[in-house]
Amino acid sequence: MTADAPLRYLGGMLARITGVLEEIGETGALIALESGLAYRVLTPRFLTDDLMNQVGQRVTLYTRELYEAQGQGGHLTPRLMGFSSSNDLRFFELMTTVKGVGPRKALRAMAAPIPTIAAAITTKDAKALQQLPEIGKRLAETMIAELHGKIESFTAAEGASARLTEPKDVLTGAAEQARAALVQLGESPAEADRMVRGTMDREPGLNNADAILAAAFGQRE
Repeated sequence: MTADAPLRYLGGMLARITGVLEEIGETGALIALESGLAYRVLTPRFLTDDLMNQVGQRVTLYTRELYEAQGQGGHLTPRLMGFSSSNDLRFFELMTTVKGVGPRKALRAMAAPIPTIAAAITTKDAKALQQLPEIGKRLAETMIAELHGKIESFTAAEGASARLTEPKDVLTGAAEQARAALVQLGESPAEADRMVRGTMDREPGLNNADAILAAAFGQRE
């Protein structure tokens, strides 16, 4: 996967957005406002999954506006990132202070509920953190070193006892690649997730994205 383009926070007036959730995709949501405007909002993975059942409903997201550098000419493209609460937004901002974790990587890594991630950091469970997308051994250790002692308050929320190592929480490695490929092939994120999880339940030894895809399509025959 290519490295994130540089993202910079340059202020911004949009702190919260409320509207009808028109679409939810692999990386975020389309929120339609009563004024007729619609915003594309990048969301953390766990929230993307939660929002799949709320299409057509009114939702509120707490936002942070960042600017992504394009090429070498200094052109900046605005990106809006959304969270279900101001507390989740604060956790995201703490995540991005970790060396090697940019805003996009933080969103992808936030594939489990925030109390669960915070609990793994608090208990120094590097192996659990490695179950998150794009978090390897070294980065997991860096997260623990830089965030330990700063995020204990985030573990108090309901659901903190859930463990990252439970397969139903996070798809990792080849399974996540297969899920993304199914979405690119036209499956909805929810259907792609169901197909991959069903395949892995039946054949847990599969460790290659192509093999998982073949097995997932095979179950339809």
